[in-house]
Amino acid sequence: MSPEEHFSNDGGTCEDESQEEAEVARPLVSETEGSSTEVAEPSVCTGLMETGDPNTDLGHSERQTWSRQMDFIMSCVGFAVGLGNVWRFPYLCYKNGGGVFLIPYILMVFVGGVPVFFLEIALGQFMKQGGVATWNIAPLFKGLGLASMVIVFFCNTYYIMVLVWGLYFLAHSFTSPLPWATCGHEWNTVNCTTNFSRACFNQSLSPSLPNVSSPNTSASCLEHTGLRSSVMEFWERKVLRLSGGLDEVGDINGYMVLCLLATWVIVYFCIWKGVKSAGKVVYFTAVFPYLVLVVLFVHGVSLPGAINGIIYYLKPNWSKLSEAQVWIDAATQIFFSYAIGLGALTALGSYNRFNNNCYQDAFVLALINSGTSFFAGFVVFSVLGFMASEQGVDISNVAESGPGLAFIAYPKAVSLMPLAPLWAVLFFLMLLVLGLDSQFVGVEGFITGIMDMLPPKSFLGSQRREVIVAICCFTCFTIDLSMVTQGGMYVFQLFDYYSASGITLLWQAFWECVVVAWVYGADRFMDNVACMIGYRPLPYMKWCWSYVTPVVCMGVFFFHVVNYKRLVYNAVYVYPWWGEVLGWFLALSSMLCIPVTVLYKLLHCKGSLMERWQHLTTPIWGRHHLEFLPPENEARLLPKAEENKNTLLYESVI
Repeated sequence: MSPEEHFSNDGGTCEDESQEEAEVARPLVSETEGSSTEVAEPSVCTGLMETGDPNTDLGHSERQTWSRQMDFIMSCVGFAVGLGNVWRFPYLCYKNGGGVFLIPYILMVFVGGVPVFFLEIALGQFMKQGGVATWNIAPLFKGLGLASMVIVFFCNTYYIMVLVWGLYFLAHSFTSPLPWATCGHEWNTVNCTTNFSRACFNQSLSPSLPNVSSPNTSASCLEHTGLRSSVMEFWERKVLRLSGGLDEVGDINGYMVLCLLATWVIVYFCIWKGVKSAGKVVYFTAVFPYLVLVVLFVHGVSLPGAINGIIYYLKPNWSKLSEAQVWIDAATQIFFSYAIGLGALTALGSYNRFNNNCYQDAFVLALINSGTSFFAGFVVFSVLGFMASEQGVDISNVAESGPGLAFIAYPKAVSLMPLAPLWAVLFFLMLLVLGLDSQFVGVEGFITGIMDMLPPKSFLGSQRREVIVAICCFTCFTIDLSMVTQGGMYVFQLFDYYSASGITLLWQAFWECVVVAWVYGADRFMDNVACMIGYRPLPYMKWCWSYVTPVVCMGVFFFHVVNYKRLVYNAVYVYPWWGEVLGWFLALSSMLCIPVTVLYKLLHCKGSLMERWQHLTTPIWGRHHLEFLPPENEARLLPKAEENKNTLLYESVI
């Protein structure tokens, strides 16, 4: 019996633009060259019995897997542990009651962070697909995959600018004295001062991204309003060459273009061969920042005033627990720092072995992520305590978040230390590496989704992976050129505030939980996880997916909507109306993918509304699911990839 005789074509009831037709799987068989056909034994995992209407190719015979499981762990650590752990969590902790902030934070980890983190990894591992194709588990909601692809594309596009700025600072850190520590340079004005005790910076920063916060470059907050810190002038007049507004594009900074090109080249060669090569790179990019953090911590606590900074960081303020803003900040930080909703975790999980214990991985990664955030606070506030002591000001006047910490406060603190170039090099090298692994894992997640979507016989689908990666990197590089102009910071903040903001990520996480828990079925997915790892996770997981996490997501979502404010840069420049329109276009371009896709599929399907719903919410299985199908069952599958007639059709492990 030939492989083709095991299947018969069966058209669906829905009109679809896909050229591929469904196949109906007959009783499961294994077939080898020169051997007889035998019927496989039924599996205990009988949750994969429904039929579905396939739309795309789900062949998995050539899908890469991690060389070792530690590659997956390190990749997730590199992606989820990013700049936000270092420059956002410590600030939020000090601002929201010090050690008291850990109470709502830890609670949100277990009711929001871990459940969705686990859901995304398990979904990718179970479906063996990334991005859009993962949602074949409920085809009507494939818009979730499209939305995550849009978000991660925008995030990849502008997040790399933080690395570009870090590389630029790193290149200027090999001189003594440091260029931002003195006046008299061609970029300085007559108001430049190196007496840092006479200049401090506003600490009100608007959080808006998993790893990035909107920079604040306010003027002196003391009485000497006419003076400008040399660090501030280096940042605004040398690095950014800031223009007067979004409509003043200005010239392109040639040096920044070189830094941008170098960064994208590094990202390209980290991922061009897929997870086999990327899995090796993350060992360095994930471990190196921790080594530098330890070195900076040891050095920081030895500085005068460091202990005061650490005490200030952890000083408990129990009255904060009654404030809604504290709980909102905790929830928002969790969804940001765990990179929930970006789709990259699903892509990373799709390269796992089918029986990998992703449940255990989720808790290990959560411990690493949150532990890194907490430890980074000691590193940051030991240095800020030293800086406050040197300047004779309160720590609240030097506490910063986001790029304000990385490119203003910390460089200023480094310039006050002995061996300043050494600590500047270490800090910016850590910053570069810490952001780099998040960047190339995010790009890898996007590439995985693109590769899974491309029809095998199309022009792009027939191209080598290296070509697809090059096209994606070049596209992002082209868009990034708008951010290395004199008006580039305004473009950057526009992307930061809207495209991957709290609103978009919370909207995405809400629908992920609802679709899996209420459309596909929480108990059903728990059974699927049990098929992979050998046991059912704790019931609290399905309770979170079904009730707690969606309520938290929607609560924080509406809080952001109700408290929406017009985008303002530097507390002075208000974005024009057309800038806000562009920003909302960036936000809605991902959010509308979900409802628009649902309406499109329902309208293009035949039958009653109930029949359409039933048909479009029936999963589409890949061939790796066949071993869980009872032999008497028939299931609609996607067409197999073209293969040599001498190769094994299916290889059951039952």
